[in-house]
Amino acid sequence: MTIYLLPGLGADGRLFKQLSIAAHKLVYITYPVPTRGQSMASYAIEISKQIDTSEKFILIGVSLGGMIACELAATLNPHKVILISSARCNHEIPKFYRLQGRMRINKLIPGWFLKYAAVALQGIIENDSWKDRKFFRAMIKAKPSIYYKRTVSMIVNWDRTESNPEIIHIHGTGDRTLPFHLVKPHHTIKDGSHMMVYTRAEEISKILVDLLS
Repeated sequence: MTIYLLPGLGADGRLFKQLSIAAHKLVYITYPVPTRGQSMASYAIEISKQIDTSEKFILIGVSLGGMIACELAATLNPHKVILISSARCNHEIPKFYRLQGRMRINKLIPGWFLKYAAVALQGIIENDSWKDRKFFRAMIKAKPSIYYKRTVSMIVNWDRTESNPEIIHIHGTGDRTLPFHLVKPHHTIKDGSHMMVYTRAEEISKILVDLLS
């Protein structure tokens, strides 16, 4: 069965290279720059063009990728959806993020600043990724500044209020980007950070193999 892997905001397919789920066909979803003011649901429709729905498929999404997977699950018919370090609805996102959307604070922050902040803070906020900071920073730098401004806008304005109970959620107790106390995951990684799909790949792989078998 084909597995479509959806990376996080500042990442790409390289984020998944430590996972051991080689028994399946893996397809890495790429993210175009969203149009100005584009919603998460509309963006997911655009992303769906990369998915072959004529055969059974599975979605695995990390962070932003998990949110997009939730939107795809509402319009497509995936065999299974698995989120890692993500949220199933906007209530699982910190209030501060949502406040930015309501007050339109995000509109005042230029894309170059968001990109610079992501590079500068990488390995500090999620400190278990410090030793791999060059790897994560390389992925962040690969995307244009306008991409960050528009994807951040999608996140803070995400309007999905209902969580699908059939969507499987894996989360780390040490996640500082999407705090553990806001979510209700099916599988927990003790002290796992927001970057645990890479930094704790062996543990994540074991869970995925069980879920995919």
